[in-house]
Amino acid sequence: MKALILVGGFGTRLRPLTLSLPKPLVDFANKPMILHQIEALKAIGVEEVVLAINYQPEVMLGFLKEFEIKLGIKIVCSREYEPMGTAGPLALARDKLVDGSGSPFFVLNSDVISEYPLNKMIEFHKSHGGEASIMVTKVDEPSKYGVVVMDEESGQVQRFVEKPQVFVGNKINAGIYLLNPEVLDRIELRPTSIEKEVFPKIAHEKRLFAMVLPGFWMDVGQPKDYITGLRLYLDSLRKNSPQKLMTGANVVGNVLVDDSAQIGDGCLIGPDVCIGPNCVIEAGVRLSRCTIMRGVRVKKHACISGSIIGWHSTVGQWARVENMTVLGEDVHLCDEVYSNGGVVLPHKEIKSSILKPEIVM
Repeated sequence: MKALILVGGFGTRLRPLTLSLPKPLVDFANKPMILHQIEALKAIGVEEVVLAINYQPEVMLGFLKEFEIKLGIKIVCSREYEPMGTAGPLALARDKLVDGSGSPFFVLNSDVISEYPLNKMIEFHKSHGGEASIMVTKVDEPSKYGVVVMDEESGQVQRFVEKPQVFVGNKINAGIYLLNPEVLDRIELRPTSIEKEVFPKIAHEKRLFAMVLPGFWMDVGQPKDYITGLRLYLDSLRKNSPQKLMTGANVVGNVLVDDSAQIGDGCLIGPDVCIGPNCVIEAGVRLSRCTIMRGVRVKKHACISGSIIGWHSTVGQWARVENMTVLGEDVHLCDEVYSNGGVVLPHKEIKSSILKPEIVM
């Protein structure tokens, strides 16, 4: 089997982290976002992954070479020279996806984090005999999304309603598809949307089916959702692989810590914290609902909550960091500084407090 991952854009919503790396390579739970997807695809027998990309393909492929060897899976690029939407990249990569076997192929949005029940999706796709399967997930506020209206028994998709003001359903497109090769015959080589132009036509012919995603789902393409996604991911680890989580008197709730990280005495860590490789967390530090990326030093008695600390940054003694602060790579927050929602670009030294949410250039 083959798969295509829609890597797409510039990752503007996740800046300043994406000023250092393309968004799919930004760490999520101590591995690049896209690696979660590639590992899930490899686990169910996918042999080749095509990355549909228009931004820094050399960086992406160079980075993924080691994982290609480690996982034993072929990773190739399909380069866009203009943004092609969500359907155009499939037409562009047609020669890489169609091998004459007639086998369906997966398409995934690179921002999506879930438990990736791809085996169940293959069974579902075989059972209905249609042309395409999409994964849907239930949400509390469907009016913010495009809603998929479907037959609850068969899963057959009836129509799509964009941001409905009256309730028509609570299931939205989860950005994971399994498509027969003939779907490619419906797509022109131009910028086009699979959700708005291709799927409605297949649904009209009663050939599109939706499967409700079991477990959690999150689009982690912006900081607030990234932190929510981390909580859901760690909850899932607690259920499925609790041995991967840290335990101890100084741990509250779900905490994921790389083996190479050092944690000092008297810290209180959690809930919903991820600490990356080669981090140094000094004595008396308080961490909650945050990601501390590779090579970060958090000095004594600092407090970090609801924030993302980028690679090789430093948080000073008695500093306080909260309210969705995002520090880019190599940012140095001085002792006793307060950050209330600061978004700080890479390679900066912050000597005075950021009292209200703002971007520090």
